[in-house]
Amino acid sequence: MRVKILVFIRPSRKLWERRMKWGQMTRIRTILLALAGLWVLACGVASAQTYPSKVIRVIVPVTPGSPVDVVARLLAPELSRNLGQTVVVENRPGAGGTIGMKSVAQSEGDGHTLLLHSASFATAAAAYSNPGFDARKDFQPIARLGSSCWVLVIEPSVPAATLSEFIEYAKAHPGQLNFGFGLASGPHVLGEAFKAATDIQVNSIPYKGGAPAVTDMLGGRIHMNFGTPATLMPLIRDGKIRPIAVTSPERSPELPDIPTMVESGLPEMTATFWTAIFAPRGTNTIIVRQIEAAVQDALKNEELRAAMRRVGFEPTRDHRVNMDEFFALELEKWGRWSKIAGVEVN
Repeated sequence: MRVKILVFIRPSRKLWERRMKWGQMTRIRTILLALAGLWVLACGVASAQTYPSKVIRVIVPVTPGSPVDVVARLLAPELSRNLGQTVVVENRPGAGGTIGMKSVAQSEGDGHTLLLHSASFATAAAAYSNPGFDARKDFQPIARLGSSCWVLVIEPSVPAATLSEFIEYAKAHPGQLNFGFGLASGPHVLGEAFKAATDIQVNSIPYKGGAPAVTDMLGGRIHMNFGTPATLMPLIRDGKIRPIAVTSPERSPELPDIPTMVESGLPEMTATFWTAIFAPRGTNTIIVRQIEAAVQDALKNEELRAAMRRVGFEPTRDHRVNMDEFFALELEKWGRWSKIAGVEVN
C-alpha cells in the first residue's frame, strides 16, 4: 500500500515579512490608481462644468467664401448663442486642407478648438502619404451638418449628352480628352476612380485648386470635371458646361433632370459631399455632447437651414447617425478609391 506524505514547510520570518510588505504595497498601489482615476474623472467633470471658459475657435481648412466656409460662418453665431461663448471662424487653407487639420489635431482637447470640414477630410487623409496626423486616432467626429453631391460635367464641344455617350466617346478617342482637378481633392480622387471604373484613357491635369480647372474648361482646354452643384450651377444654367451625372444616391434638388451614377450604371461611384464638425480626439465626452447638442439646436433654425440650401447643402435631418461609424466608413471608402486610382501625394 502506498502512503502519501504531505510535508508543510513554514516560510521563514523574513520571507513572511516580504510577502506581507508586497501585499500591502499592492493594495496601496491599487488604492492610489483608483484615486488617480477619480481625480482625472473629477477634473474632467469640472472642466465640462465650466465649458466653455474662453473663445471657441472653429478652424476651416479651406479658402474664405467657399461653400464649407459659408456654412461655418452661418453656424458660428448659432453655436455662440447656444453655448454662451464667442465663436470665431479661422481659415487655414493649404496642402489639401491638411495644414488646418494638423493644427486642430495638435491642439488641446478641451473643446475650444474645433474643425469644420467636408468629405475632403477623408480625401486628404487618403491621398496624402504623410499629412501630419492620423485621421482615425487624432479626431473625434461630433456632428454632421449637411450634405450635397458632386456633379460630373463635360465641356460642351464633347459630343455627348449622357454618361454612357461620354464613356463611349472617350474610349473612341483615347488620350485626346483632359480631366482637370485640384490636387488631392474630392474631384481628383473621384475622377481617377471614375477613369479606372470605366477604363477610359483621359489625361489628368492637376491644378492648385478646382477654380483654375473650371476656368480652363471654359477655354476648351479641359473636357471633364467634377464639382459641387453650388459651385457650378451658374455655368450650367448658362450652358457653358454640361452636367451628365451626379454622385448622390438620389437626384439632386438643384439638378432634378440629371441622373445619378446609380441610374447611369455605376453604383460604385456613389458619394456625398458632406460637411461636419470635429474635435481633437480625447476631448471630454461631456463636452462633445454639449457641442453636439448645440449643433442640433442650431440646425433647427429655419433661417439657417434655408441659407445652407442656398449654398448647396441639405441640412442634416437625422441626428441619430453614429458619427464614429459614419466617419470610419468614409475613410475606408476614400482610402480604397485612392488606392484603386493610384492617387498619392507626398
